[in-house]
Amino acid sequence: MKYLFLGLIFLVGLSAIAQKTTESMIKQCFKTELEKENIKSGILHVYSESRGINIKIAESKEDAISINHPFYTASVTKIFTATAIGILKDQNKLNFEDKIAGYLPDSLITNLHVLGGKNYSEELTIANLLQHTSGLPDYFTDETNDGSPNIINQLLMKPNKLWSTGELIQFSKEKMTPHFVPSKGYHYTDTEYVLLALIIENVSGLSLDEFFKQHIFQPLNMHSSYVNLKSSSIKNKLPIVKFYASQYELSSLKSLSADWGGGGLVSTTHDLIAFLKAFNTDKIVKKETRLAMQNWVTETKGMEYGFGIRQVSLGELTNTESDLQLIGHSGSTASFLWHCPQLDTYISGTFNQLEVSKSALILVYKILTMIEKQ
Repeated sequence: MKYLFLGLIFLVGLSAIAQKTTESMIKQCFKTELEKENIKSGILHVYSESRGINIKIAESKEDAISINHPFYTASVTKIFTATAIGILKDQNKLNFEDKIAGYLPDSLITNLHVLGGKNYSEELTIANLLQHTSGLPDYFTDETNDGSPNIINQLLMKPNKLWSTGELIQFSKEKMTPHFVPSKGYHYTDTEYVLLALIIENVSGLSLDEFFKQHIFQPLNMHSSYVNLKSSSIKNKLPIVKFYASQYELSSLKSLSADWGGGGLVSTTHDLIAFLKAFNTDKIVKKETRLAMQNWVTETKGMEYGFGIRQVSLGELTNTESDLQLIGHSGSTASFLWHCPQLDTYISGTFNQLEVSKSALILVYKILTMIEKQ
């Protein structure tokens, strides 16, 4: 019995050493990324309750930041907007397969989706919007029919412009053409998530930011989260971490009002991980609803998309034999919120730079590989 006890102590000691080594390697890997010239700051949080991991790093070459500083999550917002739709479904106020025309005014629906001389506007469903299968163009990044700048190129051209939702939808109608008939393809577009946010507001009677606050932030004690330019956090008064497109700082632009239901969330890694844990354990939406949201369609190599949530098969993506998967979302500012079910590990963070989203995903892959070998 004595030798068994000593053996257990020895094994626990080895595990602790391995864990510290892994933590050291993860921190070094993160620092290596931050040394790149075009990255000015970074935040990383790696958490696994079952593995005893809780690594938090925040560094900046400019202003001092901490792990508690809120940052712009960009398209990570989509999982929140989709979840809000899931909450309304659980309240029996709508269904995923409902036609969106039943929840939006005629002024928005009229000529929303016209392709090849045929009007498909009345055929669009909530599920189409959630899963990017509507065929609608993306007002942010798609090319315009007349060669004029799309919205993302107008952010710096009109930095003080406050975009209304009507203007965004009208821009996509007038300046762009749908890509395909509803349900006959996949095209990632923020236009759909503006429409979804409007549906949430129309059905609930609450503004999107207030709906998030009442149904997600407050119940989960997410005291650092809010919708940019629409509200403020419940408790956290730290300023948002600056983020950039090339050398241009975008964080303070009023024109970011163009990024709303599809990308306007500001949050911290603590809040984001708390949200995804609650989502995975059916504390926000019912299990049936969560599983329906994970009805995947092919997005690109190694990636599939559900209802506001993405699944990444790392082996296919990296051309390796890895069987690890990520479920969550990423954003254009190199923000990310992922859960790896095989390792029971959550990873969230950001590099606050539009050009390095791919680097952020590679970092996540490296970190999970280290944990897997622990």
